[in-house]
Amino acid sequence: MCGLTGLYAFSPVGYLYSINVNKALATLAHRGPDSFGYYSEGMFTLGHRRLSVIDTSSAARQPMKSTDGRYVIAFNGELFNFRSLRASMEARGVQFQTESDTEVLLQGLIREGEAFLNRMQGFFAFAFYDQVEAALLIARDRFGIKPMAYFLDGDKCIFGSEVTAVAAYGIPREVDAERLALYLRFNYQPEPGTIMEGIRKLPPGHLLRVSPQSVKEERWYHPSRPHFHGEAYEAACTRLRDLLESAVEKRLVADVPLGSFLSGGIDSSIITGLAAAARPGIHSFSVGFSEDPYYDETSYAQLVAKHFQTQHTVYSLSRKDLLDEVEGMLSVLDEPFADSSALAVYVLSKRARKEVTVALSGDGADEYFGGYQKHLAEWGAQHIGFKELGISALLPLFKLFPQGRALPMSNLFRRLIRYGEGLGMEDRERYLFWASISKPEQVMALLSPALREQLASRELNTSLMPLLGDLGKEKGMNEVFQADMNFVLPGDMLVKADRMSMAHGLELRVPFLDHELVEYVQSLPEHWKVDGRMRKKILQDAFRDFLPAALYNRPKKGFEIPLQSWLRKELKPMVEAATEPSLIQRQGLFDPSGLAQLKRKLYGWNPGDAPARVWALLVFQYWWKKQVDGRQNQ
Repeated sequence: MCGLTGLYAFSPVGYLYSINVNKALATLAHRGPDSFGYYSEGMFTLGHRRLSVIDTSSAARQPMKSTDGRYVIAFNGELFNFRSLRASMEARGVQFQTESDTEVLLQGLIREGEAFLNRMQGFFAFAFYDQVEAALLIARDRFGIKPMAYFLDGDKCIFGSEVTAVAAYGIPREVDAERLALYLRFNYQPEPGTIMEGIRKLPPGHLLRVSPQSVKEERWYHPSRPHFHGEAYEAACTRLRDLLESAVEKRLVADVPLGSFLSGGIDSSIITGLAAAARPGIHSFSVGFSEDPYYDETSYAQLVAKHFQTQHTVYSLSRKDLLDEVEGMLSVLDEPFADSSALAVYVLSKRARKEVTVALSGDGADEYFGGYQKHLAEWGAQHIGFKELGISALLPLFKLFPQGRALPMSNLFRRLIRYGEGLGMEDRERYLFWASISKPEQVMALLSPALREQLASRELNTSLMPLLGDLGKEKGMNEVFQADMNFVLPGDMLVKADRMSMAHGLELRVPFLDHELVEYVQSLPEHWKVDGRMRKKILQDAFRDFLPAALYNRPKKGFEIPLQSWLRKELKPMVEAATEPSLIQRQGLFDPSGLAQLKRKLYGWNPGDAPARVWALLVFQYWWKKQVDGRQNQ
C-alpha cells in the first residue's frame, strides 16, 4: 500500500512541471512512510512513497525497473494471487529478483500487457512505463478501492494517488462550480469529477494509455454477471459462504502484523470470524462512545470477539476525544468529504496502527447485498401498498412536526417525510433524492449569484446519469444495487476507508469486494437480498449458524457524531469563521443570505438536515483555506 505520482510531458514546457515531483511526493508521505523514490527518463517522471507490506526488504522499493531497464512501475495496492501468478511465470522461465507482488505485476505486464489485468485478484492503481515506446499505462482496480486522479492539457499529463498530489505540480487551483454544487448536494464528490477544475479521477475498472500521439481512457473491466441457473436457496448460501471464506483467506497474506476492524455489525463480524478461523488469535479492534451509549456497539463487538477468540481491543472515546481529532481528520482530506462517520474510521485507524499495519474491514457489503434503509424504502416504492399510500396521504401532517437527527421522534418524522416525498418521484429522480443530503434548490440558495448564473443553463444531473446504469430502464432492485456500486461505493464508502486509514499508513483490505464474490451475488434474485422485511437476507442466512444469535434482529445503528450539538456549541466558532463576511466576499462562491438562512435553520427548533449541510460547508471551507487560498498566497 503506497502513494504514487508522475508526469508525462508532451513538450519541453510541460516537462518543466516535473520539478515539482518532490512536492507531490510530500503530499503523499502519509500513504507511504517507509521509503520513497523517483525515476526520470526523457519526458517522463515517476515518484513513489512506500508502505512495506509484502517483501519489506529494500530490494522491493519503487519505482521498480526491469533488469534490462526498459520498463518501470509504481504500484499502489496488493496482488493477492501473486504467488500463483509468479509460479506460472517461473514455469515458463521467468526469473525474479524479489519476493514482492510488485515484481510479479511488472513481469506480467511486460509479457501480457493489458490482458494481465484480468488475471489480477486484488486492489490497485499503478503506472507502468515502456521507455522504448515512450508509452505509459495507468490502471485502476475493478471497484475503485485504490484512488487515481489526473490532469491533462496540451503540454502534459499529471497523475497521482490523491488530488492534492496532482495539484502540487503547480496547476491552477480553481474550484469547479458544477462539482461544488454536487458536493453540497451529496456531501461527497461522485466520481469521476473532482472539486478542482481540470482534475478528474480515473474511473474504477478503467485504464489510461498515454503516448506522444494520443491519450485514451477506456474500460478494461467488464463485469461478468453469471447467469442464474435456478439453484436452490440453500445451495446459494453455501456457495456464498465458500466464496467469502476464500476472499478473506486471500487477504490474510502479509509480512507485517495484521488485524480486523470489528464494529459488532453483521458484516465486520463475518469478516472477523472467517479471519479468526484461518488465523486463530488474530487481533480485532473496535471503537466505542462512552458518552453516547445509543451508538455504542462495543458490547456486540466484544461478544463476537469472545465467540471467535480474537485478541480484542476496544477504544472507548469521549466527545472530547472525538472533538480533538476533528482538525486532524480535516487536514488529511485531498478534497472536501463530509461523511461524518469518517471521523470514527480516522480515530480507529490511528489507534489500530500502533498494533498492526494491515486491517480487514466489512466495507462494501451494503451496496450490493442491499443493506441500507433506503433499499427497504426503494422496495416499498416498487411495491406500493397500504403503508405507502398512508404515508403519502399523511405527508402534510408529518411536515408540521420538527425534523432532525438528534432525537428519535424528530428523526422518525424526518425519515417519513423523505420516504413520502420519494414515493412520488420517477426511479432515477428518487434514487438521487434518497442519496442526497440537500435538494437542488437548497444548494442553489447557498451559491453566489455569479455561480447560480453560471450553472443555470446546465442540467446538473447529466453527469450523474452514466453512474445509474440501467436504473429506470429496468425495474428491479438489482439495478439499484448496481447504481450504488457505481455511485455510492467509489464516491463515498471507499473514499472514507482509503483516506482515513492511509492517513495513518494503515492498509485496509475489503474482502466483500472480491470480484468473484460480487459477480456471483449480482447474479442472484433480488428478493434473496431484500424482500420488504429484511435487508441482506442471503448474507445473514448464510452465516446464521456461524455468528452469535444476539447479532440478529437488532437495529442497525451505525456511527453518527452528535453534529447538531457540536455545531451549536463546541464547533460554533468554526461555523462563524466559515461564514465570516470577508471570507465569503473573497471567495465569491457563496450567497451570504443563503448562508444566514441555513444558520437560522441550524439554530432553530426544526433543524432537519441543516447540521449535515453545515458540516459540509465547514469541511469545504477548511479544505479551501488550506488547498486553494493558502497555496495561492504562498
